[in-house]
Amino acid sequence: MRLPQCELALTSLQEILFVSGGRPPSRQFFLSMAGGRKIICVDKGIELCKACGVVPNFLIGDFDSANQSAIGWARAKGVHVESYPADKDFTDTQLALSRAAELFGEHTAILTGAFGGRVDHLYSTIHTCAALNRAIVLADEREIIFYVKGGESVDVKFFSKPLAVSLLPMTSTCEGVTTKNLHWELDGATLAKDFPNATSNRIEHDEIFISIDSGTLAIYLCFDE
Repeated sequence: MRLPQCELALTSLQEILFVSGGRPPSRQFFLSMAGGRKIICVDKGIELCKACGVVPNFLIGDFDSANQSAIGWARAKGVHVESYPADKDFTDTQLALSRAAELFGEHTAILTGAFGGRVDHLYSTIHTCAALNRAIVLADEREIIFYVKGGESVDVKFFSKPLAVSLLPMTSTCEGVTTKNLHWELDGATLAKDFPNATSNRIEHDEIFISIDSGTLAIYLCFDE
């Protein structure tokens, strides 16, 4: 998967771009990601699409935050709109991720507009994505999160170096964590969710390698504070 800041060696599947209603990515970042991908807007994310003139394939949400003129624009453009009640058991993002699996089958999910805003929303999104059995990346020009799961490894080639990289356990423990080309390396380490100390590492080269034997590990890249 190619992002403006880096390239991730992930399984090659169709890529679907989800546009959420958190901090909007820059126009340049969004337009670079929108080309050639199916797009699912999540509630307020439709405002970014309207502002950039990008017509999504689907719009999903309870629409408690989206501007009504943006929703009207989507309907006028023939976007498939799925409206849900505000009183529901799942977040709009969870519904969108679930519907994407039903509509498109196996795919790689890219979420933009996921950062910023309320901490509880971001917490829900990060853990929801960690639990799903598909490749998922949260990304904008300032921050990226992707996941490495038990038995997996990933190479990351950077076009611009991040300020910091953090390894955040999503399961109670992550065992057999090994890294290459970080300032503080790990070799078969065990990381614990209740003591996340593998944060704010530095990258020594233009490419890094991370592998894990068991558990689910979120890799956080910070490009701009």
